[in-house]
Amino acid sequence: MNTPSDELRNALLQAQAALQHGERNAARRSAWRAIALAPEREEPWLLMSALASPRASVVYLIRALEINPQSQRARQGMHWAIRRLRSSMTIRPVRTPQRPPPAAMVPVEAITRTQWPVVHLVIFALALVFGIVAWTVFPPSQAAGKIDIVLVLNPTDMVKPTYTPTATFTPTPLPTDTPTPTPTSTETSTPLPTATFTETATPWPSDMPLPGNPPEEATPIPTQVINPPGVGGDERWIDVDLINQRLYAYQGTEMVNNFLVSTGVWNTPTVTGQFRLYAKYPAADMIGPGYYLPNVPYVMYFFKDYGLHGTYWHNNFGTPMSHGCVNLRTEDAAWLFDWAGVGTTVYVH
Repeated sequence: MNTPSDELRNALLQAQAALQHGERNAARRSAWRAIALAPEREEPWLLMSALASPRASVVYLIRALEINPQSQRARQGMHWAIRRLRSSMTIRPVRTPQRPPPAAMVPVEAITRTQWPVVHLVIFALALVFGIVAWTVFPPSQAAGKIDIVLVLNPTDMVKPTYTPTATFTPTPLPTDTPTPTPTSTETSTPLPTATFTETATPWPSDMPLPGNPPEEATPIPTQVINPPGVGGDERWIDVDLINQRLYAYQGTEMVNNFLVSTGVWNTPTVTGQFRLYAKYPAADMIGPGYYLPNVPYVMYFFKDYGLHGTYWHNNFGTPMSHGCVNLRTEDAAWLFDWAGVGTTVYVH
């Protein structure tokens, strides 16, 4: 039969083996099991600090130093965790973007127009000059027959013109067409009627609380109260209503006090059923997957690690917020802590 010390040793060994093989999730589960078995030992907290984020490592090492202020391993681990935390918070310089490399040189032939062969350009230029000269010297005659000029590629076959005086032709200017203006029609827009909206003030219903009033003013009071099974006629008991997020303190069928609470969220719901308070602590540390809450005030356990307790980390009462416990305001938890003793029935529904 395994003793608690054997289970603790096995959990620590399993966590260390998983950490060496890089299985960090398995190592965390084993470390949390070791913490649940022996929260007063520093070894599980040291191991958990090696698996956590920089900020959480500092929290776990603080817990280890609270257990053993002379621990050299915890002190060395604290220096390591602080260096990690500082490096994670360091602002890294912004790198100046480098200029892109210059584009590759494109050959001139790829971006210039296609050039005509030089021979064709020379022939075209000579023909153009010759035609201009021929037109100037020998304009076309209106009286005599025209002289046809034939261009040939062989200059020896070219017929020379005869210089005969002819009349000069003067072109007559043609009349210019004047555009006739096109008549334009002007449209006259008729304004449409504009809709007018009139606001009508609706009075606030007299039976409805004004916005901003605290939810305590609309406290749901049970109309018929029956003692749970096993509770005497004048015995004190606690009723937790998960739907209305309310806790009622009864003595028999008479309600003594009631408080707004916050119970478990959907993925970590509060257990339902009839239980009895089995332990009370003025303050206790609460540890679970992903959280560590030191010095939780007025803790009253009623089933395993489910309990009623004060709350200092939120003020959103009336909305499910917890990992399964019943959160109360600290002053309400203090009143309930003094009023209810160990053995008091807790009915959760």
